[in-house]
Amino acid sequence: MNEADPKQHTRLTRELHTVTEVAKTLTAPLPLHELLNAIMDNIIGVLEPAEIGAVMIWDSSSGLFRAQAAFGYDLEILKKVGLRAGEAITGKVYDLGSAMLLNTPEQVAKAMTDMRTANRDLLAKSLHSDALPICTVAAPITVSENKYGVLILETIHGPETFTPEDLPFVQTLADLIALAIERARLIAKADSDRALRERDRLESELLATLSHELRMPLTAIKGYATALLLDEIDWSEEKQVEFLELIEEECDNMQVLLTDFIDSSIIDINQISIDRVSLRLDELAKEVADEIQRRTSIHNLMADFPADFPEVEADPHRIRQVLRNILDNAIKYSPEGGLIIIQGEIRSEDVVVHIADQGIGISPEELIPLFEKYRRSHAEDVHLIAGMGLGLPIARTLVEAHGGRIWAESTLGQGTTLSFSLPRTVPGKTDIIESDE
Repeated sequence: MNEADPKQHTRLTRELHTVTEVAKTLTAPLPLHELLNAIMDNIIGVLEPAEIGAVMIWDSSSGLFRAQAAFGYDLEILKKVGLRAGEAITGKVYDLGSAMLLNTPEQVAKAMTDMRTANRDLLAKSLHSDALPICTVAAPITVSENKYGVLILETIHGPETFTPEDLPFVQTLADLIALAIERARLIAKADSDRALRERDRLESELLATLSHELRMPLTAIKGYATALLLDEIDWSEEKQVEFLELIEEECDNMQVLLTDFIDSSIIDINQISIDRVSLRLDELAKEVADEIQRRTSIHNLMADFPADFPEVEADPHRIRQVLRNILDNAIKYSPEGGLIIIQGEIRSEDVVVHIADQGIGISPEELIPLFEKYRRSHAEDVHLIAGMGLGLPIARTLVEAHGGRIWAESTLGQGTTLSFSLPRTVPGKTDIIESDE
């Protein structure tokens, strides 16, 4: 065994250990940027000449290479570097499709002559130095036919520099990085496919529910109108008024359904208008309570607000919608009737409205997704209750658009209390609020 063999053996052992650790990292359930940084951490110390390094990924949408992971750089500054196709060492190795070794300062400088001034300045800033590398090794990050970017490792000070023997190992590391990216891409695609299927399922259910819910009031309206038009029956004026009131009620039900559906569509495109004015929330709550009371004879709605309840800056149309949605929900889920109390509470930074019913209640596991779109209780006989599961999600979006929050407390068989808060002082203006729905 010659004198170089022990050193070579040590080097191969360290490289094998690094490859093993990188392979283990690939199985970790981490976001891609954390995986890439973990891989770069494993490289440090194995290749002695590697004083700095970066994973440069091609972004087809911008047509630029961007740093996704690095060591030896200020990564946040390095991420601002955007290399065009063919630009600098990264662009050339990507186009070449094979590993490249530049083992003299002159070769490195020549390969970087076409780097744009802005990129060169950012690179120097991220290194806190204007010095160019004295040696560079770079390998394309590819798997099958997919080209993702370039792994680039460089020596700034020395004395150790890269040799041709380093190329296979660096290419192996680049291949492992490619596997990490490919795995993340496949997981993202699978998640996207699942989300798309779920969205399609929910949309199909929504359209089926909307068709069903609209058919019911339309059938009732058609029946009452047909009855009124019968020549052979001379309806009394009192009966005619009753039929017309029933038709009006069914039209109101249709309007609520269509309003929820339209508002849900507006929320889906992340825009909903809020026009703030000084609002007497206690008076508005009493108005809505009176309006809802006229639609039920088995419930007793009561509004209870302190005499000194303050004005708030809010959109009266939107807050009226919040109150209606919550009260409609309270009536639907208390089919045996009972007391529904709307209570106001004054706090230092905001005001709170509590709406408590004596209905069927909600189980603890169903409280968590209560404000998600299309979610409805799985309790027995709930399928007989009209609705599309949009009222509370819309209420949540409107409350949060005002800077408030909404929550629920419930006990099965005893009832539910839905509460929402609104800030006491918000500048009055018209905003376009982005929703997270």
